[in-house]
Amino acid sequence: MMAGGDGSAVAGGPALHIPVLGRHAIGFLNVRNGGVYIDGTFGAGGYTRAILAAADCKVIGIDRDQTAIALGADLVEQAGGRLTLIEDRFSNLDAIARDAGHETVDGIVLDLGVSSMQLDSAERGFSFRHDGPLDMRMSGEGASAAEVVNTASERNLAGIIFTLGEERHSRAIARAIVNARIIAPVATTHELAQIVATIVRPRAGDIHPATRTFQALRIFLNDELGELVAALQAAERILKPGGRLVAVSFHSLEDRIVKTFLADRGDTRGGSRHAPEVRRHAPTFQVLTRRPLTPDDDEVAANPRARSAKLRAAERTEAAARRGVPAYLLPHLPALASVLKGR
Repeated sequence: MMAGGDGSAVAGGPALHIPVLGRHAIGFLNVRNGGVYIDGTFGAGGYTRAILAAADCKVIGIDRDQTAIALGADLVEQAGGRLTLIEDRFSNLDAIARDAGHETVDGIVLDLGVSSMQLDSAERGFSFRHDGPLDMRMSGEGASAAEVVNTASERNLAGIIFTLGEERHSRAIARAIVNARIIAPVATTHELAQIVATIVRPRAGDIHPATRTFQALRIFLNDELGELVAALQAAERILKPGGRLVAVSFHSLEDRIVKTFLADRGDTRGGSRHAPEVRRHAPTFQVLTRRPLTPDDDEVAANPRARSAKLRAAERTEAAARRGVPAYLLPHLPALASVLKGR
């Protein structure tokens, strides 16, 4: 997620956006001359510009949004061979790096969630603030949010909204959606927001009534949490010893996953006198942020969307990458294919 404003010049071009917690992110990445870095969520290019400006290094920028990749063409030219852009999911970042000729990399930054560029495009259907088609697809492929809203069972809708939106009115919202779609399909962001607003009555100073519902549908549709877990595992496989991982999250579920993964990978505990047969794992990461970093008042004032941002960072050790992740890392929800069948 990016903030508007002026940024550091790189390769003759001014940055169009300043990344949230960007100064801290670049500091934790420890960008060095000759290094190779991955910006797993290229977006408007804010982190990539800052990395390129920090040292004579190379960056591999990844984004599943083809619009972001297309808009980054000028930056590729300005970077003079130091930037490669790839349209793909960041869960594949280790394979992408190897395909680009790098068996290991020096740092990875992940700016999670939806970008300001996507939120501000009404035709993408991510935001209730701009009326547009109920889409929400980051890649522009596959099922849209409208298909989920109009075909999912009331039970599944309620589960998605409660689990991924942490919305306590989820059952009532799901019931209202099902009742509304009997009359006519819910086709636009404005229509869905109005339905939610009949159920959720905000108090002064609260977020928009539809915020949690839109957030839940977007996360579910794009499998954002599953992608995040896969990306963290890929980072573990491709980072060299001493390489840095920086993740900036905007949602409690995202931050919980990053925190839990790093705690698990940094855990040196093994067997005990009650279970001595448990094999001790060597830690694969050393956590650099005991508590997450958050934006200061000035950054939040300049960009209100930054208010929920949390940055966590870790350094890769020499231990071999592990297989698997804790079973509790991801919430239990039905698959998209099953939801689209109305089951």
